[in-house]
Amino acid sequence: MALLSVIRRWHHCDCIGIQDIARRTGLSRNTVRKYLASQILDPQYPKRMPPTKLDDYEATLTSWLHREAKRHRKNRRSVKQLYRDLIPLGYTGSNDRVADFAKHWRRQQMELALKDDKQAYIPLSFDPGEAFQFDWSEDWALGAGVKTKL
Repeated sequence: MALLSVIRRWHHCDCIGIQDIARRTGLSRNTVRKYLASQILDPQYPKRMPPTKLDDYEATLTSWLHREAKRHRKNRRSVKQLYRDLIPLGYTGSNDRVADFAKHWRRQQMELALKDDKQAYIPLSFDPGEAFQFDWSEDWALGAGVKTKL
């Protein structure tokens, strides 16, 4: 951010040319032009997504996770069992990668569920004596061998 403000100050206030700014900063002229033309304050590189051994099996694993999520908790396969089921399909990666994928998938599902569950909570407030609440019940007590309704 400091470099961008210096580049803008040199160009707009000190009237230094793009070629001189590029020479001073070590950046290319195209990069300096891009920074001057844009309103970006903090340039960032896109996050790299290197290929993994699990990439070819993500669709299969995702469908399995969807199916397992619908089953009763005691009938679900564990992540280790899912990993063992991927091995005959040709997966050569580690169990840790499968576990990490399952963890991120579950987190995404929780976030989607929270987004879909858009309910508003409206707290009720009453002035003293304005509203009353009663809990009606029927209870029995045993005293001196006699059953009495309370």
